[in-house]
Amino acid sequence: MAAYNAWQNGSLMSAADTLTEAARQEDRAAFFGSIQRTFSHLLWADTLWMSRFDRWDKPAGGIAESVQFVEDWDQLCALRADADAMIRNWAKKLDEGAVEGRLAWHSGALGRDVEKPLAVCITHFFNHQTHHRGQIHAMLTAAGARPGDTDLFAMPEAP
Repeated sequence: MAAYNAWQNGSLMSAADTLTEAARQEDRAAFFGSIQRTFSHLLWADTLWMSRFDRWDKPAGGIAESVQFVEDWDQLCALRADADAMIRNWAKKLDEGAVEGRLAWHSGALGRDVEKPLAVCITHFFNHQTHHRGQIHAMLTAAGARPGDTDLFAMPEAP
């Protein structure tokens, strides 16, 4: 899933890069408004989850501020690529035993402490990305961009 995540983020960001800044920023009535704001939220959320999984620095702010986590497009693209590489490296180190156990944290979204099986949290991490990338894909298509294939079985072999 980490390889799929990186492939899809690269594909969608490349498609978004063909648009003007105004087109990326345009409010398209999606949950986070624009293409760029949704990408920013995704990077923020990935960073937050990786702070729990792999001790990354926890990002500032909450969900409302996540859309402004990275406002510069070029910086967002670079940080997304870096994060995807680090997520892949983290995932490569996991074995079956590494996902056993539970994860406890304070959820700002729920406003309370939460404890869940680690495997469920990792599944949520990748599912959350897929959910918002689907929104981005729809916005890109509506804007006239042409994102690549999203089928898991069509994913190129990892280098």
